[in-house]
Amino acid sequence: MCGIIGITAHNPVVQDMYDGLIMLQHRGQDAAGIMTYDMTQFHLHKGDGLLRDIFNERNIAKLKGNFGIGHVRYPTAGVYSSEESQPFLTTCPFGIALVHNGNVTNIKQLKKEIIKDNIRYLNTKSDSELILNILADEILKIKKLSLKPNDFFKALTNLYQRVKGAYSVIGMIADHGLFAFRDPYAIRPLILGEKNALTGKEYCLASESVAFDCLGFKKVRDIKAGEGIFIDLDHNLFQKQCAEPKWNPCIFEYVYLARPDSMIDDISVYKARYRMGQKLAEKIKKANIEIDTVIPVPDSSRSAALGLSDALGIKYREGLVKNRYIGRTFIMAGQKVRKKSVRYKLNPIELEIRNRNILIVDDSIVRGNTSKKIIEMIRETGAKKVYFASSAPEIKHPCVYGVDMPSRKEFIATDLNTEEIAKAIGADMVFYQDIDDLKEAVAEGNKNIPNFCMACMNGKYPTPEVTEKMLNEADIERSSEKQNAEDETWEKEELQPKLL
Repeated sequence: MCGIIGITAHNPVVQDMYDGLIMLQHRGQDAAGIMTYDMTQFHLHKGDGLLRDIFNERNIAKLKGNFGIGHVRYPTAGVYSSEESQPFLTTCPFGIALVHNGNVTNIKQLKKEIIKDNIRYLNTKSDSELILNILADEILKIKKLSLKPNDFFKALTNLYQRVKGAYSVIGMIADHGLFAFRDPYAIRPLILGEKNALTGKEYCLASESVAFDCLGFKKVRDIKAGEGIFIDLDHNLFQKQCAEPKWNPCIFEYVYLARPDSMIDDISVYKARYRMGQKLAEKIKKANIEIDTVIPVPDSSRSAALGLSDALGIKYREGLVKNRYIGRTFIMAGQKVRKKSVRYKLNPIELEIRNRNILIVDDSIVRGNTSKKIIEMIRETGAKKVYFASSAPEIKHPCVYGVDMPSRKEFIATDLNTEEIAKAIGADMVFYQDIDDLKEAVAEGNKNIPNFCMACMNGKYPTPEVTEKMLNEADIERSSEKQNAEDETWEKEELQPKLL
């Protein structure tokens, strides 16, 4: 779930690139990078950490040019290394650079093709570098000294036949322009914006529409499934459907990943989450329990908690205060870091909790570790009863499309029913969203999307190359046995006994 952005303008773009990526920082905190093009050469600066730690006045001043692409990284493929940070660049043909959000699922097959058949060198384990080399190879096959938009679309059509999985991509070709494309299933988001400057039309492409708001761009539309975009050096935009659309956007974007003030595939993330809360309220009503206060786990569950509170007629309160200087625990590397961060990420407000029956609302329950720690805090603060509601259904299956989820054996819902999960995390009762209700809550925003990828919940992967063999391999790669010894010790001492 990385964040990507690309801008074409009539003036230097670096400041807008930086500001736009700040709006997407929630999508990745591991690394970031910006590359610009000044009609003569590419200029690049990237590194590990947050944008504010990587960029300063001196290195920003070196990023000259009116075309640019940028990236904030959340690693799901490859390793935690500065070499994996984006953008990536290849010099042949022409000079091509790109940024990518998603996960390639046939990566092993493609690596063999690239290295043995196409005689190309891969410097990292990143599937983004793989996409770059596949695209470069297809463009090279056209054998032209100057690339026209239709030539690019021809290369893209061939790329779609080779690359499987989830990928939204933005890139630049030296002496030609900026391009973008979205996989045929539209699993990861990609949105087009424009503005009419005094000197002419300018364009922005980004993972979420919220990036447009601070830059003065207006959303035009979402890039279609299997569609390519090409913007030449004169800012003329070309578009073409290069693969059959098979819409299956990721529903977890609406549950957790995206900002509530974003519009993705013409669906308001805020409204979708509010409706999730309303749907969940109907389930909770049937339990006939006494609830005094609804409290969200900040920040992603606020909208759902508000919808639930309104539907139940029970007061909504901010009973947990988030430390703004702690990153998102879901995207931190390793269980040890996740465990430690929960202890000081949230702080309870005693006046809203003591002697009350509390309903905690969170976006999801994955391993159950965070939920358990939150419930312990609420009980220590003096709550009489603690109920826990999840905006998402039970998560039981790994995401192979760009969200770093654990192996199947680590999901708390894999082997436990709702009552057992409540006991494991210390709640008096746990409520999960129904799958059909979740889909209805999101789909109400755009009736034209026939399906959503809900594989992490129902195990139905939209792309056919995802097999049981592939999932087993993913389990091995993601297993806690692959983590360091301290993490393994914590798993054995802290997690396993609670789930037996």
